[in-house]
Amino acid sequence: MSYFDGNEFFFFLAIALVIGFIINYLGKRIEYYILALSLIFAGFIYGKNTTMLSYLLGFIIYEYVLVEIAQKTENKKYLKILVVLSILPLIINKVFAITHLHLLAFIGISYMSFKTIQIMIEISDGLIKDKINLVDYVQFLLFFPTVSAGPIDRSRRFMSEIKERMPRIEYLELAGEGIYRLILGLLYKVVFSTLSYHYLVGLGTHTSFMHSVKYMYLYTLYLFFDFAGYSLMAVGSSNILGIRTPMNFDKPFLSIDIKDFWNRWHITLSTWLRDFVFSRVFMEATKKKRFKKRLTTAMYAYMVNMVLMGFWHGLTISYIVYGFYHGLLMAGFEYYQKKSKFYKKNKNETWYKVLSWFITINLVIIGLYIFSGEPYKLLSHAFKK
Repeated sequence: MSYFDGNEFFFFLAIALVIGFIINYLGKRIEYYILALSLIFAGFIYGKNTTMLSYLLGFIIYEYVLVEIAQKTENKKYLKILVVLSILPLIINKVFAITHLHLLAFIGISYMSFKTIQIMIEISDGLIKDKINLVDYVQFLLFFPTVSAGPIDRSRRFMSEIKERMPRIEYLELAGEGIYRLILGLLYKVVFSTLSYHYLVGLGTHTSFMHSVKYMYLYTLYLFFDFAGYSLMAVGSSNILGIRTPMNFDKPFLSIDIKDFWNRWHITLSTWLRDFVFSRVFMEATKKKRFKKRLTTAMYAYMVNMVLMGFWHGLTISYIVYGFYHGLLMAGFEYYQKKSKFYKKNKNETWYKVLSWFITINLVIIGLYIFSGEPYKLLSHAFKK
């Protein structure tokens, strides 16, 4: 069994959501039922591999000990050290993923790590003042709809909402939206993603320019429908359980520039990076006067932000180049926005928006082509000849 995959999972999910609907409809407390569901699903999914289960349990214990220490520490220097220590398991996982050892390799470590790092940083910033007990932490970390591939929720929002009782009319409206999102997500993932993948595989292996163009567009469709489908099912399931998990996609292929794209694509990741990487890198560089101009500082922060995004996906050539590529696009567009008279004069014109949309979407598709690893395979194949 895997999250949102296979008949077995969806059979048990349907039962779980029906019971959850009844509990919410009757106005009863839902948090312990959700916790039980998350633990049961985790038991089935992680329990099939004792190594993966051991890594998960070790990760939870290690990270919660850091959270406990952080909540009792007022020294800012020590808190920063604790934040760095909370990142360590993710670094170990990414480094050893490129070896045969695969240390700390378990489903959802990238997402769980970002959830924990958010808690640690917000404790350090003084934003989290209420004690986070072990039950609350496990509830947040293992919330089953989002555990393996997001969306990346925020602890304060989640922990506050899961304990409140929603008025019946408000809940029914949310549950209705949840059912719609769940069905749409299934359609995306089971039908459109599968169809796109079928045509993608049917392309075979060639080194021609036209093959690469076809691959780029088909891979983009496949990745979007697969990932957006999963995200919709995760959000829909959360909604039926009474949780307003944030949306992860908002019509990304209507983006008129690269910043607009990152406000619409993998939204919870891009906003997490904005809040905990970009803004902090920008403020630190500004405070220490690393650059003379504010624009240069922003461009530098965008590069760091997007390169880190690439590393978060993995330490392969494809992911790292993908991060650099989007860093250059974001930094370049920041410069263009601030310095181009042509942009300032025409940005509100319809013809400009259409042209900008066309350029943006094709730049995004090229980026996803890099992300797919296909160019690296083609280069390796060419060099072997």
